[in-house]
Amino acid sequence: MVLMENNPLVIERIIHAPAAAIWSALTDPEEMKEWYFDIPDFRAEVGFQFQFSAGEGQDKSYVHLCEVLEVVPETKLSYSWRYEGYGGNSILTFELKPVSNDKTIVRLTHAGLLSFPIENPDLAPGNFVVGWNYFMGTGLPDFVEGE
Repeated sequence: MVLMENNPLVIERIIHAPAAAIWSALTDPEEMKEWYFDIPDFRAEVGFQFQFSAGEGQDKSYVHLCEVLEVVPETKLSYSWRYEGYGGNSILTFELKPVSNDKTIVRLTHAGLLSFPIENPDLAPGNFVVGWNYFMGTGLPDFVEGE
């Protein structure tokens, strides 16, 4: 499911893994780099600030500047998401809802995408749709379901 009502991007998937395993994949730096981004010093603590670089291939890289806003272990993780040198600020939230011992609904909400500069096509909402669909539909499930 992909929704873009009132500008937030919402993707929800059922992943065949317990919430604890998914939480670990979302918060443990060693696991994160296997399916998400390499953020070696990440800590799921409110107020923790982190950054990482990622971008369109080898030609262009963006420094992501983030701050953890909310942490409810094995239930919710939220952080700000912006780019060094560019206007705009967004909020990324992962919510976990166990369906059974080995199935969890994972809901990703990325709000504020339209705050990024429209003149930069790399930061267009459609690119976030493609990227988050990959992470939620392939990267995360392949990692946690393969364990």
